[in-house]
Amino acid sequence: MRFQSRKHHIIDILFPISLYFVFTVSALTVLLLATNVYRTTTENSALNFNANTSLSYITEKIHQNDTEGAVSIGSFDGHQALILKQHYNDTEYVTYIYVSEGNLMELYTKSGANVDAGSGKVILPLQALDMEMSQSDLLHLTCTDTQGHTVASYISIHSQS
Repeated sequence: MRFQSRKHHIIDILFPISLYFVFTVSALTVLLLATNVYRTTTENSALNFNANTSLSYITEKIHQNDTEGAVSIGSFDGHQALILKQHYNDTEYVTYIYVSEGNLMELYTKSGANVDAGSGKVILPLQALDMEMSQSDLLHLTCTDTQGHTVASYISIHSQS
């Protein structure tokens, strides 16, 4: 009986090895691209966190205090401030929300009390907070975070409409 022998060619070895290397390079390329996309998304999310969170915080405070004449824009210790008034047991209290020394600050005090901007509680780092009444019942807020990213929103004040 005679066995048939097969000749081995160099291509029989090179083809599987080259196919393995092409697969490995492709997998590494996809992995590096996915890592870059994830890093960029995470960085953008972190950059906008302070401005967006500040805007959400202020919006919620306005909605909590949305009663007749309770929401206004004014000045507090040389800073533009959102002024929220509340009445408890025939005493008026005021919440000032403002930016001082690179931070969003909140100060809750009795109306007419002698306090300064440094007495407030730090909420978040924030570069600027601009507020204006666009209409009698529409407040325009613009928050700028410490990186210079800006977000803006219009908030309807229902008690004044």
